[in-house]
This record gives sequence, C-alpha cells and structure tokens, in this order.
Amino acid sequence: MKKTETKARAGEGVSDAPAEEVKSALQGFLREFKGFQDDMKSKMQQQEERLTMLDRKSHVPGRPVLSTAIDIDAPHKKAFAAYLRSGDDDGLRGLALEGKALNTQVNAEGGFLVDPETSDRIRGVLRATSSLRGIANVVSVEATSFDVLVDHTDLGSGWATETGTLSETGTPQIDRISIPLHELAAMPKASQRLLDDSAFDVEGWLAERIADKFSRAEAQAFISGDGIDKPTGFLTHATVDNGSWAWGSLGYVPTGAAGDFAATNASDAIIDLVYALNAEYRANASFVMNSKTAGAVRKMKDADGRFLWSDGLAAGEPARLMGYPVLIAEDMPDIGADTYAIAFGDFHSGYTVAERPDMRVLRDPFSAKPHVLFYASKRVGGDVSDFAAIKLLKFAVS
Repeated sequence: MKKTETKARAGEGVSDAPAEEVKSALQGFLREFKGFQDDMKSKMQQQEERLTMLDRKSHVPGRPVLSTAIDIDAPHKKAFAAYLRSGDDDGLRGLALEGKALNTQVNAEGGFLVDPETSDRIRGVLRATSSLRGIANVVSVEATSFDVLVDHTDLGSGWATETGTLSETGTPQIDRISIPLHELAAMPKASQRLLDDSAFDVEGWLAERIADKFSRAEAQAFISGDGIDKPTGFLTHATVDNGSWAWGSLGYVPTGAAGDFAATNASDAIIDLVYALNAEYRANASFVMNSKTAGAVRKMKDADGRFLWSDGLAAGEPARLMGYPVLIAEDMPDIGADTYAIAFGDFHSGYTVAERPDMRVLRDPFSAKPHVLFYASKRVGGDVSDFAAIKLLKFAVS
C-alpha cells in the first residue's frame, strides 16, 4: 500500500510541471503580443501625425476649411440682415443688452447703425470715386464740429551779436476754422417681396445705393456747396487776383481771354497757375477739372511741340499735367466767361473733410407701401482749411 501511494504522489508531481510551463509560456506570449500591439499603435499614431503635417504644408490658400475662428461681427450682421428684411430688431436690441455690441445701436427714432462690413464697403466706394475726398484731408470726429487751427504767419527773427541787444520779434497769429458736420441722407426703397427672397443680397444692394447717393452729393458739396445744411465748397469762397491775395480768399490767375484760353501761347496760363502756388505746396499739388476742360487742356503743347498732358502708365494711375496728377471732378464748372474751371493746389493741406465714423439706417415700411424705405444717414462736413494752398484759373481777361 505504501509503495502505491508513493508512486501516485510522484505521478502527480510529474503531471503538474508541464502545466505550469504551458501557463508560463502562454503568459509570456500574451505579454509579448500586448507589447507588439502597443508598438504598432505607437507607430500608426506617428504615421498619422506625419501625414497631418504633410497635409498642412501642402495646404493651398483658398481651399475650403472645416472650421474657422468665431467671427465677432457675425451676430450683429445676422441681426442687421433680419432688421432690413423684416423689421425684426430684437436681435440688435438683444446684442446691445448683452453688451456684445453696445456701439451697434442708437435710439429707436434714429434707426440702427450699419453693420461694420457694409459700412466698410460704403466707405471704400466713397474713397474710390472721383471726389475731392480722394485728395483732401479726411478726419473722423465724434463731435458735431471740427476745429482747424492754422498758424499762417512766421515767427519773427533777427541776427544777434554777442554783446548787442536783441529787439523783440513779431509773434505768430493763429486762426481757428470751425467745420460743422451736416447730415447727409439717402432713402432707397425695395419691395417687401424682394426682401423676402433669401437669394437677394440686401446688404450689398443697400451699400451700393447708399454709396452712389452719398458720393454724388459729397462731390458736389465739396466744390460748390453753400455751407447751409451742407459742406462749404472751395469755389464758394471769395476770390481775388493772386497779386493781391490775402488770407480768407482764394487767389486766381486769369487766362487772358474771356471764356477761353488766350489765342496765342494758351499754355502760359497753366504755367502761371502752377507757379502762383508757393513751393512748399507744389510738392503735393494736384489739378482739379471736369472732363470737358480736360479735353481742351490735353491738346495743349509747349513751345517745343510737346504735350503738357500725359496719361497714366499703370492701371489706376491718374493722368498728369506738367507732371502733376489730375483729378477729374465732374462738378467743376465748364470753361466759360469768368468761370474757375481749373483749380490747382495741395488739397490735403487746403481742404478738410470731417465726418463721423458711424452710419445708421431706419426702416420705414409704411410711407411707400408696398415698398419699404430705408432712410440712411451720416454726418459730414468740409471747408477750406488753408487758403494759401489752393489757386484757381479764371477764364477772363483779368
């Protein structure tokens, strides 16, 4: 009996050893397999990162993106579009109450401020049109007027010696020119059915109509406005012969013939006009005239038979007369008896346009049914700020 039990126990020990070996081998295989999996995952992740880097480097500008940064103007733009189409102003008022766009709302009687994108389009058109704005000094103000301080006299001076007494010299005189701002308005209209059409670009249409009206009204006022509820044009100021010019008036040079250039040496009047302007202004000076006058001037030649007029060599470059750029402003008067059809000067120094940066729109669906009126307004003013910087050519004998 004892021998049998001993053999049984010995057999049990022999059978347990292979099982333990198999178990240990299996556990080792699993550990190695898991390590292999982790290694493959790491390599695949590295490969994906390299592919992403390559994709970013090969990205072409203009390719549509899946995600962009938040547009801070988007809420106001959507709310403004809703107001234009249906008169729903809850979005605009909500933005103001949330403090996200407090500068986008005005009182109910004045309408709502134009969204920034549309306002930039309008200002871009105004800058691009053939208006005095393109060469004048344009400033943005928050007040109802803009004051220009002009020191148009020289500080006195004199030669001094080491022991001699120095006499008192003269002091400069400063003039204050106040430019009031006036309301410029446009009132385009559209049918409600057109506004309900989602394919209709109401913001683009409104910007185009407002800019067209504003640019034409401004261009006329900056040249010949009487200053009553509108800017003061530079041609409305008093004019005197340049030989007796004094501050507060514009000096002119006569052509020598009534209503025309002189029959002989016609170009001499252009030359006299250029050199009537002081040298410090000539460096930044421009001619201003309308198309009819330009048609007559561009035929002129100097004593050697060379044309005084030269067209711009590049797109968008202005034509030049005697080397100075020419602004074609159709609101300038035609050549006629005693007219000032050509102006020459540094208008950046000589004329200032002051405006408020905001522009507002009031929607009126009642006054012109079934159309909707849009009353758009802004405040702008303009006036001569340096009377020495602008000279005129008078088509007269003297």
